[in-house]
Amino acid sequence: MECSWKTVVLLVCASLGIQYTAIRSLRDSFSSPCQGGDHCQRREPKEYQWRSPCDEGHESPGPFHSHARKHIILFATTRSGSSFTGQLFNQHPDIFYLFEPLYHVQQAFTNSSARLRKILDRRALLGACRDLLHNLYNCDFHFLENYIKPAPKDHATGSFFRRGSSSALCSPPVCEGSPDSQEPDEIWCSKKCRSLNLTLAGMACQDRGHMAIKTVRIPEIKDLKILSEDPRLNLKIVHLVRDPRGILASRMIAFLDQFRAWKIWNATGRKPQYVDLSQITRTCKDLSDSAETGFSKPTWLKGRYMLVRYEDLAKEPVEKAKEIYKFIGLDMDPKILTWILHNTNGSNTPDGNYKFTTTRNSKATAESWRLNLSFDIVQTVQNLCNTTLSQLGYRNVNSVADLRNMSNSVVEPRTFLPFL
Repeated sequence: MECSWKTVVLLVCASLGIQYTAIRSLRDSFSSPCQGGDHCQRREPKEYQWRSPCDEGHESPGPFHSHARKHIILFATTRSGSSFTGQLFNQHPDIFYLFEPLYHVQQAFTNSSARLRKILDRRALLGACRDLLHNLYNCDFHFLENYIKPAPKDHATGSFFRRGSSSALCSPPVCEGSPDSQEPDEIWCSKKCRSLNLTLAGMACQDRGHMAIKTVRIPEIKDLKILSEDPRLNLKIVHLVRDPRGILASRMIAFLDQFRAWKIWNATGRKPQYVDLSQITRTCKDLSDSAETGFSKPTWLKGRYMLVRYEDLAKEPVEKAKEIYKFIGLDMDPKILTWILHNTNGSNTPDGNYKFTTTRNSKATAESWRLNLSFDIVQTVQNLCNTTLSQLGYRNVNSVADLRNMSNSVVEPRTFLPFL
């Protein structure tokens, strides 16, 4: 599908935003984006608002960024337990949580013409992602409209990715009504909430004291350096990692088409002529490079970085959740404890019947890949990712018996203290 010249310009301009971090202008006030609307209310002037230098001029809501307001990013890779971990933020009544908003940037790039993809390299795509993150942390949802397809009409869209994973987007005033006195969930939200009004979403974002965003679409921690260095954001980075062997096993279940050759190999014991090793190799490199950046303690991460192993969280969810909240500087609301107790003792089936479920027997799920992957595949991953496994405290297995012996954990006792 061919993109218009306007789409090309918008995406290229979005990527240029990162070059202007040092010269962002201060604005004294803003006007409401929905003048005359029934849901609008007058806001106090804000101190500043960041926009792309290619902005067409519309104004949108943005909070006063004091140091009391926390901006949190859950930085992870696909199938690393990030949906489960994200709920620790989603359940807090004063945190506005977003699930993978960068999906829309990635899709706009992926679905664009070959000509556009040549213009927008990885660096430019990362620039667009960082731009969007900054605007979302500023509660500007209108900037997101550049990437949502089909384009929103009157600032409303029915195509917001995984809206139901954010309780804030499924609750009043963004979505009227309540699911029979229960907490809104993804199924209920998709049926009852209909189109998402992005103006209302921005206003609801302002009304909550803090904001958290989950993403698996930024490769390395160092790609967040520009955001981390902005003192107005007060950014906290929770870096979630998982054993690459567990990541692969989960991807084989969730993404059958992409991992069909792996599935055949696992089922038959015979390696197909062609198995794409590049994805797991890149995953391990990104995990390793990001961890190394964190361990090296650069100044720009001081007070902003915490590494969390999914296996540790699954084993001791309450204690680990408390550590995370201590790091970000907030009290852990009782709702979070209730959610943990209700959602960590579910089915023993890996990943459940729904591939994005967050209900599971967390202790069993963390190492369940050992019962499902063949020893040949495990050895292959160990050879490809040996440095990463050692770096993050995951022990190699040397035989089928060692692999299947669940009484001996492959997760070494390791303490990863926040960089304070």
